Amino acid sequence: MTPFARPLSVGGVKLSNNLSLAPMAGITDSPFRRVCLRGGAGLVCAEMVSARGVLHENARTQAMLGFPPDEHPVSLQIFGCDAEALVSAARAAQESGADIVDINAGCPVKKIVKAGCGSALMRDERLFAALLAAAVRSVSIPVTIKFRTGLRAGERIGARLARIAEENGASAVTVHARPAAAFHAGPVDLEGLAAVCAAVKIPVIGNGGVRTCAHARAMFGCGCAGVMIGRGAVGNPFIFRSLAAELEGGPVFEPSAAERLAGFCELLELNAARYGERAGLVRARKVAGYWIRGFDGAAAARGAFVRLESMSEAARLFSSCLTGAWPDKQPPPGF
Repeated sequence: MTPFARPLSVGGVKLSNNLSLAPMAGITDSPFRRVCLRGGAGLVCAEMVSARGVLHENARTQAMLGFPPDEHPVSLQIFGCDAEALVSAARAAQESGADIVDINAGCPVKKIVKAGCGSALMRDERLFAALLAAAVRSVSIPVTIKFRTGLRAGERIGARLARIAEENGASAVTVHARPAAAFHAGPVDLEGLAAVCAAVKIPVIGNGGVRTCAHARAMFGCGCAGVMIGRGAVGNPFIFRSLAAELEGGPVFEPSAAERLAGFCELLELNAARYGERAGLVRARKVAGYWIRGFDGAAAARGAFVRLESMSEAARLFSSCLTGAWPDKQPPPGF
């Protein structure tokens, strides 16, 4: 059996494996990225930041820059449609310690597209090329670009965009194998992805709906050098180590409830250190359901979690989850 999980180089950055974390707004912050690196990710990507926000030193944008020593290798994704702003953001990414800077040319969110950014760049090949070339000239770290196989169903322009990216200095391309109009739903276009892989010599990283080894194998079968995982890692940062083992012919790893809760506790501790105890707990509420599952009383535990105010309460809650000490599957007194 051919091992698909192997080291990968993006420009001069050597990754321990070819399984990476996708950027997700509001989710792939520093604490989650660090948990995913410990879970076996070869590369983690920060949630995208506005190039114009960097240029104008927006406080919220500035807070998203900077990476601790245990958060590497890391890519910072930027979006914009103005060369001056994009160059400023690329330089800021390098100065903040990012190993790679990635340009978003695939986001289908209406407000991003309306501003001429994200997947709107797929409609303007000259601007696509000019922005990428400007970013490449402005920094010494590798520059990558992420886009879709097409804008709408039945349209395949990914191969042409990949060639433009290669000609303008991209060290790799990441391709979400769905049209922009589909957002994150529907089948992935493996034929379109294969066409991209065949069109260029730089690494192509496949993205879109990867949750199992079969999904990853299908993308590697298209000729992808790597695979990027997004939603499949939410609540399950172990997916990278699990897929790597399975792709190499090893046994399937399914984390136990105790292992998932231990991983969630680690995330909460990192959140508390970065945002403060209560703010860190509040930030974790939207993803708690992905972590707290698979045991009796999980639904009640999720409901109890959103009312917690301290880490000590979280520890008590998770202890009760694991011991099954809840009568009638209800939270213990005090929750």
